[in-house]
This record gives sequence, structure tokens and C-alpha cells, in this order.
Amino acid sequence: MRRRNFVAGAAAGVSTFGILSAGARAQSKEIRMIESGGLSGDSIEKGYIEPLRKKSGINVIRESPSSLGKLQALVASGQTSTVLFELGSGVVLQAKKLGLIEPIDWAAVNPAPMFPEAKNEYGFGYQYFSTIMSWRKGTKEPKNFTEFFDLKNFPGKRCLPDYPHYLLPFACQAAGVPIDKLFPLDVDLAFKKLDEIKKDVSVWWKAGAQPAQLLKDNEVQYAICWSGRVINEPALAMSYVGGKADLSFFGIVKGAKPEDKAAAYKLMHEMSLPENQAQAATVIPYTGSSPDIDPLLPQDKLALFPTSKQNKAVQYFENAQWWADNGEAVNKKWEAFKLNL
Repeated sequence: MRRRNFVAGAAAGVSTFGILSAGARAQSKEIRMIESGGLSGDSIEKGYIEPLRKKSGINVIRESPSSLGKLQALVASGQTSTVLFELGSGVVLQAKKLGLIEPIDWAAVNPAPMFPEAKNEYGFGYQYFSTIMSWRKGTKEPKNFTEFFDLKNFPGKRCLPDYPHYLLPFACQAAGVPIDKLFPLDVDLAFKKLDEIKKDVSVWWKAGAQPAQLLKDNEVQYAICWSGRVINEPALAMSYVGGKADLSFFGIVKGAKPEDKAAAYKLMHEMSLPENQAQAATVIPYTGSSPDIDPLLPQDKLALFPTSKQNKAVQYFENAQWWADNGEAVNKKWEAFKLNL
């Protein structure tokens, strides 16, 4: 482990965003995070770690990938070297229930304005991503999921996710449920709709790269996929209408050192700034939690980003609590459904 140098906030004249106790808290000059890797990790480096390093001299060591099992192992081992851990919206609830993460001191973060769903008691929502419909250009374009599931008027092979939480709400939309009435989810209705389309599903994908590649190869004509996989693909078109907006969060690992947490809160503050989020979006076409980011994005590409005003307005936001309460039962039904494919 590298040697850590600690700086007393008062002696260095540095406040934790203006909040100092009588005995100023110490702050690490190097912290560790575990993130999901790939372009998301690179976007964290460019958008948030580099500005933090320039402003404060704090260095952030990134490791990947992240998983609930890895977080459980960290906490069980009693480690104190990793302070930040990336979590999906549903995993935040699991990690909280298992006592693996700590509440965030939002006063210490002192964030710029954020979308409310990104400001969780136990997680900082730093990156939005969407699950949407996509198709090959030149194919008849569906305007909503009712049309996407309409095999007669929109013929062609489909590629759908092999994950019920990424699929069943779209099946409910196809059956006529509006996006503001999706939850509690009518699971039986969703499976009934999937029974109507399953014969034309060529691939039930598990890897996020699959649907875009299958569309480009013309092995399927329609797919439900992650937005970042099809943005900027010249042969493909997409729509955010009826899509699912979700968030990736950073949580504070249980037992992290106070001086590491003080530095981590500074990084979270950088994550809240729209100008930094705009820089992160140049690496990967996902956006952060600021409602003020649109003017900072390329205006000719606003339609590509998950949180652009016109896109956020036509999506539903993932109901992580419903899935936490019902996911196990739904997964059993999903496995039974796949036996009859």
C-alpha cells in the first residue's frame, strides 16, 4: 500500500466546502475507489478526478470492476483503504440492507443542484444511462413500445435483454400501460405480452455489446439495448420514448477512514458540477445529475443524451425499491418463462 500523506484542513487553509469543526478535520491526499471500468472509468478520470487533483492535489486511484460480492469481501476483511464503491440503483438498497455502506454527509459534499433521485441518503448518483429501443436505419420506425411489439405492422427479428428488470416494463407499455403507471408492475400482463412476441426473438442478450452488433450485421432488425451502445452508430436509429432511465451511484464503504471520507466528499462535489459532467460526457455519451448541463453539451447532439430535457421527459425512472421487494419472485417466473422458449 502506498504511503498516505494527511493534511490538516485548518493548517492548509482548506475547508470541507466551508464546513469546519473547531478541530479541523484531516484530509487524505490519496484515496481509492472501485468503479465499473471501461469508458465509464475513463470519464470519471477526465471529468472529476483531474479537476480535483488540480484544485486540491488529491489523487484518486481507480480499480475495477465493481460487484456486490467484492464490496462484501472488502467490508468483511475490515479493510480501510477503499472509500468509494460504484453501485447500481438496486444494489444501493442491497448494500444498505447488508450494512456495507455508510450514509453520505451531504453537508460536506455541498453539491451543486442535482436531480432529486440522484441525491440518495446512501449514494451519490453520478451517471445516468438509459435502456431504449433501437433499429436499423431503413427499417420501419416504431414510435412507441406498442409498435415495437407489433410484429404484423413492424415485421423483423427482435433482440431482447435476458434480464426481467430491463424488459418487463417495456412489455407492460406494449400492453397499454402508461409510463407513469408502470409500478407496481403487472408481471402477469408483461409475460402475456412476451408470449406474443417470443417466436420472433432471435437473441436474448446478456452482454451489452450484442444488440448493437446484431443490428449492424442485420441479424436482427429491432432491439432493446443500452443507449450508449447505439449512440453514434451511423447504421442505427434509436428513440428514448418509453425508455428506462437509471443511475449509477457511488457509496461510502463501511468503515472508511474519516480523512478518506473528507477527500471523497470533495470528489463528489466535483461530480456535481455541470461543467465537469460535460467533460465526462465527451468520453462516454452518458450524463451526470445536474439539471443545468444541457447548455454545456453540443447543441446538435442533445437528442443523444439520457438527461437532455426532451429525453428525460419521455422516460420512466427505475423503481429500485419495487425490484428489491419483488425481484426474487420475478426472477423465478423469468426462469420458468425461458424454459418454454
